[in-house]
Amino acid sequence: MKKIIHKIKVYPKVEKLYEPFYQKRRVAIYARVSTSSDEQLNSIEAQRDYYLKYVEERSDLIFVKLYADEGITGTSQKMRVEFQKMMSDAKSGAFDLIITKSISRFARNTVDSLICIRLLKEYGIEVYFQKDYI
Repeated sequence: MKKIIHKIKVYPKVEKLYEPFYQKRRVAIYARVSTSSDEQLNSIEAQRDYYLKYVEERSDLIFVKLYADEGITGTSQKMRVEFQKMMSDAKSGAFDLIITKSISRFARNTVDSLICIRLLKEYGIEVYFQKDYI
């Protein structure tokens, strides 16, 4: 019996196929540490470096701005100047996505966190909490 050989066409990854149709998302990074100790300040630098590299390695993301509050508790928005700037820039449409390490870096107060996330949703902005996978 004669063997039949079928050639199987190799297709690029689905992401590559549709890449021309993807709109690159503009990204803001938010980092926060609660104390100004050397260890914590190193943590904010580590957060910054990690997320800048993360965005740089992704073809679907464009880095816009880093917002970082150093030595400030996450229980209230009042003292978080960079967080307030980020929310203001979000309202004006400066970016499409905020990436932060975790929900606790974004806000410690659940009510504030939910209010801000709902506002951002109204502005058409997504928030990604990487450590929490949400």
